[in-house]
Amino acid sequence: MRFASLTLLLLLGTSNFSGAQTNETERPLSLADCFHLTLDHNFDVQIARLNPVIQQHNLNAAYGAYEPALASGGTRSYSVTPVGVNTLNQPITGPTSYGDSFTTGITGLLPSGAGYILGGNLDGISEIGPAGSTRDANASTSIQLSQPLLRNAWIDGARETIQINQKLLKVSKLALTQQIMASLTSVELAYYNLIVAQEQVKVYDQAAQLAQRLVNESKLRVTAGAQASLDEKQAESQLASSQSALIGVQGNLATQEYTLKNLLSDKLSAWDGIRIKPTENLAVVAREFDLHLSWSRALSQRPDLLEARANLERQGILLKYLRNQIYPELDVVGSYAFTGAGPGYSEAVSGIQKGNSPSWTVGLQLSLPLGGNRSAQETYRSNKAQKEQAVVQLKQQEQNIMVQVGVSVEQAKTRFAQVDATHQSRLFAEAALEAEQQKLDNGRSTSFVVVQLQRDLTTARLAELAAISQYNQALAQLALNEGTTLDRDQINLQFK
Repeated sequence: MRFASLTLLLLLGTSNFSGAQTNETERPLSLADCFHLTLDHNFDVQIARLNPVIQQHNLNAAYGAYEPALASGGTRSYSVTPVGVNTLNQPITGPTSYGDSFTTGITGLLPSGAGYILGGNLDGISEIGPAGSTRDANASTSIQLSQPLLRNAWIDGARETIQINQKLLKVSKLALTQQIMASLTSVELAYYNLIVAQEQVKVYDQAAQLAQRLVNESKLRVTAGAQASLDEKQAESQLASSQSALIGVQGNLATQEYTLKNLLSDKLSAWDGIRIKPTENLAVVAREFDLHLSWSRALSQRPDLLEARANLERQGILLKYLRNQIYPELDVVGSYAFTGAGPGYSEAVSGIQKGNSPSWTVGLQLSLPLGGNRSAQETYRSNKAQKEQAVVQLKQQEQNIMVQVGVSVEQAKTRFAQVDATHQSRLFAEAALEAEQQKLDNGRSTSFVVVQLQRDLTTARLAELAAISQYNQALAQLALNEGTTLDRDQINLQFK
């Protein structure tokens, strides 16, 4: 771990506090172990991990706009042409016609916005009449193209959808990164809180032991007539207070353990009967603080800020599309075809293959709204104003981040300074209690003074414990605000 430089450890000794249950199994966990469990089992991380998967499917679906479509069909027709009646008023039947028609075509869209149709037709008609029977067949194959020159020229609905989904995929990955960083920070804070809770149990257990020792000594002095009975009551009062406080911190220890287990697990029942044993020590690692460097890191690395910038880019794509929709439709259109004809289908198809009868068309098509296209213009202006608003909001977010980083740097500096002060205070409190205890043993002090100094020592030990924990938590919070949590914890995220 990173607790490898100047280190200040809590010197609380060992104690056998009564909160342990013999039917529980200890599971040693380092902070790195907790991080790995978080990445695999934390509910928030699992939920956020699915968002890039969802957005990738949405992006794949958007590319479906360029998939060609095949359409084909065939029909058969039959008709009898009436001619009239004869002199006897009897109907005269005209020619009888049989027809077949087959069509097939592939339609699609190109990334340039051009639409295309590749088609083929095969028609045949047979006619039976008084003069005999005839059969004719016609065949054709053609390609038709339509390329926008104004509206939908530089971006159309398909390209807009694809580009927006690309940005959304990027946003989802950044959001996942932010969630992982937040979850890792929560785990780190919970890990420190658990260590503090365990150390608090030791502190109050030691306080209870000191109080019990004082009670035992006071009883001996009262029996020997060397001390007033009031001193014994004061010692017993301190013992009861220490035991009550010990029970309270044991309850807090259980709470902190459940908090950490909830962050590490997606199946809490699997942790039943398991007591987490942190393998890390609360330590102090001195580091240099550079506010401007921290600002630079935050403004270039924080996933939530990068996410906001990506959303602004996404809004720019929409604005580009809406601006293009203001223009009139002007398309260049063209077609090229070959036709063939003959008494049968084979002769008609053979005529196409020979290529003796080509045909082509080229032209322009214009569609101009007579009302000025007010709907498209106002929609564009509205979204343009929204983008301007988003730009200001982004600047506000950047400034808020700088404030967060500045506050985090100052808090880390303050917590570091408090560590040394509380350490010295604890040493002085230990020395004062030891000296006063010797005076009491020599009959030159009272239990009241010793009890007060015991309370002072307990307070000093808790203050030092809190200062070390708060300093480490301040570093974790600073890393989160800088966007450097993953680098700090040596975690490399890879997105497929």
